[in-house]
Amino acid sequence: MTETRFDALCIGNAICDVFAHVEEDFLKEENLVKGAMRLIDTDEAVRLFDKMGQTVRVSGGSAGNTAAGIASLGGKPAYFGKVAEDELGDAYAHDMNGTGVYFNTPRLREWKPTARSMILITPDGERTMNTYLGACTEFSPADVDEEVVAASAVTYMEGYLWDPEEAKKAFLKAAEIAHAHGRQVAITLSDSFCVDRYRSEFLGLLSDGTVDLMFANEHELKALYETSDLDTAVAAARDSGALTALTLGKDGAMAINREQTVKVSAQTVDNVIDLTGAGDLFASGFLFGLARGYELMNAAELGCLCAANVIGHVGAR
Repeated sequence: MTETRFDALCIGNAICDVFAHVEEDFLKEENLVKGAMRLIDTDEAVRLFDKMGQTVRVSGGSAGNTAAGIASLGGKPAYFGKVAEDELGDAYAHDMNGTGVYFNTPRLREWKPTARSMILITPDGERTMNTYLGACTEFSPADVDEEVVAASAVTYMEGYLWDPEEAKKAFLKAAEIAHAHGRQVAITLSDSFCVDRYRSEFLGLLSDGTVDLMFANEHELKALYETSDLDTAVAAARDSGALTALTLGKDGAMAINREQTVKVSAQTVDNVIDLTGAGDLFASGFLFGLARGYELMNAAELGCLCAANVIGHVGAR
């Protein structure tokens, strides 16, 4: 086996996050579904940005947040994601490498600018995302560095990447390389809308062994197995053959496989500021724990600790 250089390789949409605090009325005026993520075009991105008021900008993206979280624990993460040769792309690469993440994906030199997600935070801490994908949709198999995949204990991909056909091919290529070198492959389901679009394909990834580890929250797992009952969804996850890391918000988390099911409590958070990245940072702790040989319960506890930390402030880093 190739020497392990990285605890995890995270693959995802490289997106610059733009945060703004808004009142509930703002969402109603814009006809936005609270807590949802929608894709927008360039014109809508400009229009909405102009209405957001004061903002905070941070390099983000679901898998990028997870990679940065692993680095914050003292781990060694790598990241694949596409940014453009522009100002935001420069800032994104600088932020990732500055946090200790190995990031060397070739830049896009064509017409699409670096992606950005405008995140509207309501007083209850819930976030509503408006995402312009731009350059990140051009991630392709050519961007998969075989040496990095082979040297990573786990290759982890966000479900959002299943939309672009070339990104899907890139993940399957990375998964094949990882398994050829005795490594594990993980996916996060990202959101229930993503699950609805690709349910059969995600189930196929589990049944054919492409995915060894699945991350999901309660809503995503129920959507995957088309049930309103959590116990039924957990039983189906147990039968899938994969390890499932399930987040339950204030009720903590579970780790589920055929041999055992463990449940851990959530950490107490005195003041919830922003729920952005809670699932991403849970994955950071869980992946770090697995890579370092933790028992499932300890890995899940570390995931909950990371999630509790990040929701106490604005941003997912």
